[in-house]
Amino acid sequence: MTVDDSTAESIDSVTLEVFRNKLESIAEEMGKVLIRSAYSPNIKERQDCSTALFDADGRMVAQAEHIPVHLGAMPDAVAAVTAKDPEPGDAYILNDPFEGGTHLPDVTIVSPIATESDVIGYAVTRAHHADMGGMTPGSMPAGATDIYQEGLRLPAVKLRSGGELNEDLLAMILANVRNRTERRADLRAQLAAHDRAEDRLRSLIDEHGRDQVNQAFGAVINYSQARMTDELTAFPDGTYEAHDVLEGDGVSDAEIPIRVSITVDGATVEVDFTGTADQCAGNMNAPLSVAKSAVYFVVRCITDPEIPPNYGSYADITVTAPQGTVVNPTPPASVVGGNVETSQRLTDVVFAAFAEAAPERVPAASQGTMNNVIIGNRDRGGFTYYETIGGGFGARPDKDGMDGVQVGMTNTLNTPIEVLEAEYPFTVEQYGFREGSGGDGQYRGGLGLVRSVTIETEAVVSLLTERRRRRPQGAAGGEPGAAGENLANGEPLPAKTTQEVEAGTTITVRTPGGGGYGDPSKRTADDRKADRLDKKVSDDHEDQ
Repeated sequence: MTVDDSTAESIDSVTLEVFRNKLESIAEEMGKVLIRSAYSPNIKERQDCSTALFDADGRMVAQAEHIPVHLGAMPDAVAAVTAKDPEPGDAYILNDPFEGGTHLPDVTIVSPIATESDVIGYAVTRAHHADMGGMTPGSMPAGATDIYQEGLRLPAVKLRSGGELNEDLLAMILANVRNRTERRADLRAQLAAHDRAEDRLRSLIDEHGRDQVNQAFGAVINYSQARMTDELTAFPDGTYEAHDVLEGDGVSDAEIPIRVSITVDGATVEVDFTGTADQCAGNMNAPLSVAKSAVYFVVRCITDPEIPPNYGSYADITVTAPQGTVVNPTPPASVVGGNVETSQRLTDVVFAAFAEAAPERVPAASQGTMNNVIIGNRDRGGFTYYETIGGGFGARPDKDGMDGVQVGMTNTLNTPIEVLEAEYPFTVEQYGFREGSGGDGQYRGGLGLVRSVTIETEAVVSLLTERRRRRPQGAAGGEPGAAGENLANGEPLPAKTTQEVEAGTTITVRTPGGGGYGDPSKRTADDRKADRLDKKVSDDHEDQ
């Protein structure tokens, strides 16, 4: 699909670059305001949030470098709001996964930005709130079988109208969540980011005029599409397929097949998930918007990273999936694990399919999970802690994988030990690299992490994890990375579980390593020596 935007024709290349950077800086500044204003560690420390600017037609123009699974799904949220005919001064809130959301803890706010009475664009924020109600603290119950168990579900409704906060709606939201003081502060932080976006975009219009800003919107979109066209046409035409599985859904341990077929035809890419399993009883169902996010992320990874990420960079990519499948479920399916874990497997299979077309651009498998840990108590005003834990990045065709990083559809920081122990009734027993967990190869897979925390009070612990049975695969002869492990007081825990625990319980998560790349016998002696000195390999690798 070619973007038709004749308003962009009069923008020269220098002016285009100036506007591109200004628009991206607005999105980045929105993120800074949100992070610095937030109250919860999940947003202010881990930066589990995303911000973006859209034009009046609902096309993404600029985004901050935040969370892939948020950003790729934002267009569907904006479409849900524009269907309501928003007016200047309005701000819509939503988290409904069947109306542009991803899962209930991810709360999106969309507000129009106007000059006088005309909407010129939209500011969008999405932030993972540490609790949105539901059957367990943290709103991510491992055994949920419908969305009503996962928390408060919000269609697109006005949080602000004509610039005035809807106090009745806010009161209703706060009455249904835990730690209402934290939720109120985080929502106000999102609104502050919107106010900053409006100030900055209006200043840009005052400086350059509405018409030129409109032209710039179209120009940056066309520029991205033109560059993406050059990248995609370099791939050989053909159909490429891959498949993988999820390790159960929290209700059953039965594996859930994920299949993809990718057809490249010139600059167009059609991604079809036909053959993927029907939607499951548990919470590993992923809305179609999440599947789109996974595809857009992979395409961006295997093309020029300097292409500005906006509507133009994915305009010629089509994503389809049969309704009623685990990647396009129908209500009232539970979805909280689909956003965080199924999204990772979707990333894996799309990478694997593209590896047939461009093997030199695709790494070995990374850890393939977010290792979600949710801990809270049921007391009124109690705590809710959420964390995704990094692991091994897959080795690349020309270098080792990275150790202990977030991969795939998440891009958060960790919560520092000092913050964990100050904010929550926790004692951190261990936090470090998991020795020997990376897959061997000419290039070694990245190491997983070990995080061990003692909970000093009675609590509810939920774990949503993957790659506990199937190891992240190597590539081109490389060996797989280590599978992950979950433990309570040293005893194994299921990959997906919600449990009441006593005070003094120690929860340990050992995250997967990345797969290796290339024949291990080709790894140089110097690299082997460095591996041993840095304790990157276990003793049984020493003589290889």
